[in-house]
Amino acid sequence: MRQGACWSRHLLVSLPLWCLLVSGTGAESLAASTASSDSARRNYERGVTLFREGNADGAIEALKKALAHNPKLAEAYHVLGLVYFQSKRNPDEAIHAYKQSMKLGAPSGELLNDLADVYLAQGRGAEAEQVLRQVLDIAPGNEEAHLDLARLYEERRDRANAVKMYQSLLRVRPDHADALYHLASLYDGQGDLKLAREYLSRLTQANPGHADAWYLLGRLAERGNDLNAAAAAFKEAIAVKADLVDAHYNLGFVYRSQGLLAEAEREFLEVIRYRPEYAEAHLNLGMVYTSLNRLEEAEKEHERAVALKPTSAEAHYNLGVFYELHRKDMARALAQYRRYRDLGGRDERVERIIGVGGP
Repeated sequence: MRQGACWSRHLLVSLPLWCLLVSGTGAESLAASTASSDSARRNYERGVTLFREGNADGAIEALKKALAHNPKLAEAYHVLGLVYFQSKRNPDEAIHAYKQSMKLGAPSGELLNDLADVYLAQGRGAEAEQVLRQVLDIAPGNEEAHLDLARLYEERRDRANAVKMYQSLLRVRPDHADALYHLASLYDGQGDLKLAREYLSRLTQANPGHADAWYLLGRLAERGNDLNAAAAAFKEAIAVKADLVDAHYNLGFVYRSQGLLAEAEREFLEVIRYRPEYAEAHLNLGMVYTSLNRLEEAEKEHERAVALKPTSAEAHYNLGVFYELHRKDMARALAQYRRYRDLGGRDERVERIIGVGGP
């Protein structure tokens, strides 16, 4: 779009002086043509300004005026498509405008990317793929087309092509954060933890502020039972994004596994501060308080977990254990164990207790 605007201005400036001095019908015709072109350009630029200011209706009106003065102004159709799609949520009109722009000359990668965005929003994946392939034919280094194609393949669960496209994007830009992160996630899903860690390490070295990368590194370390590495990665994630709730939760779980109960309490309280409805955080905090012999607080947290997530077999089981072992209240314990069993829980000890206690 910027190139089109510059070409029009240069054309007007470069007209030879004698053109402006021609008399008679030719001069009048030239003047009328020049005036029409100027009017088209002014309305086009006004349309762009109004679009940027969020005035979609005004932008559409100005752009249509521009096209009335110059029906071959391809960039006006392009911007009109953007207005229809981004501001008016009218994908059909956007597609029509983009295609009108394409009829007036060889389409740019930018225009094709915008058309593909509409197709993707409509769920027309095959058409989006075709357009994005066109982008890469004319602009092999186009990052947006690589990324959109890779995501499209991921949505189709076509992991092989998704991996190829992300790797192709990395050849264009080796530190591309989305490509590195999604490749790590894909390899994690395939069970290739070594490659997943390698891509995440590249990402955190290139972009230490990528909280999700640190979090995923922590999850991989946790699954490998490397609790120290897991804790370190979760702390990095939290340092970047203090409200990353899952990082606080997993760090609390790691601390509880390490017997660092005060630290675990702190992290679970942080989770609850950000998300009071997080039942699993209340459940784990209850376990921490039980280990610290703070039984009143433990009971409240266990009961809160059940209240927040009454369909959680685990929450009912843990509340039953608490009533049985720490309150010596078998009646309430049995009620929780029965609910645990009703929700699909299976435990031989619980089955024996229920058998003794009756149906």
